[in-house]
Amino acid sequence: MQLLDGKKISGQIKEEIAGEVKKIKERGEKVPHLAAVIVGTDGASLTYVGSKVRACKQIGFDSTLIDLPEETTEEELLDEIHKLNTNSDIDGFIVQLPLPKHINEEKILTAVNPDKDVDGFHPMNVGKMTLEIPTFLPATPFGILELIERYNIETSGKNVVVLGRSNIVGRPVSILMSQKRKAGNATVTLVHSRTENITEITKKADIIIVALGIPEFLTGSMVKKDVVIIDVGITRVKDSTKEKGYKIVGDVEFDSVSKEASYITPVPGGVGPMTIAMLLKNTLLAKKRH
Repeated sequence: MQLLDGKKISGQIKEEIAGEVKKIKERGEKVPHLAAVIVGTDGASLTYVGSKVRACKQIGFDSTLIDLPEETTEEELLDEIHKLNTNSDIDGFIVQLPLPKHINEEKILTAVNPDKDVDGFHPMNVGKMTLEIPTFLPATPFGILELIERYNIETSGKNVVVLGRSNIVGRPVSILMSQKRKAGNATVTLVHSRTENITEITKKADIIIVALGIPEFLTGSMVKKDVVIIDVGITRVKDSTKEKGYKIVGDVEFDSVSKEASYITPVPGGVGPMTIAMLLKNTLLAKKRH
């Protein structure tokens, strides 16, 4: 069994981007500028946005963090998005999800300029992705593809099972894995909460991508020998034996599944770091386009 080390690969990608930023500076050009908007005080979101800002500094990007209070209205948030859309200094920006319940996420995401949508969530970019027209790919699915490619895992003709049908991970990665690309050309089955006999499906899979948000859902008895496992989930679970009172687990029961797998992502340190690296890659792409 080999770990798919997202921390190591994301570090390589950041070094590559930092090299390009150095050349941009040497030419006297403006360096890429990523902005992030966060509304409220969700702990996981604050941690994630903070890591994005640190990553920007690490590779030489400019970054802006717009931190808005929980009671921010939808109109006020739309006004902030309009400012970012029209600010020529900003190459790309993200609106951190989830948003407070009184704000319509769909309305906010569609207000983002598609040319600055480095999260790849705008319907125009999702449509381009589906039609295989060059565009910003959603950061987490993009990171999964990159991880698979850099470990030279064969996907052509393989049976890939995706657990979860969210618009952020499950659905886009199922589309991308079926397309004509290096980490693609696979036969893809999308499994969700209404799927019957899930174990029968997962036991036939050569590659399983798990993005359900259910801690340790996939167990060793549900997979075949030498399966490749990509675990997107990350959840805090109470654990009195730990100093902090909790442990971080994925959607895969690591101990039992790792005994069967040929490759598996750890949690943390697998897909998470790749998501941030691909967000930076999309921002560099946005800078080049502008």
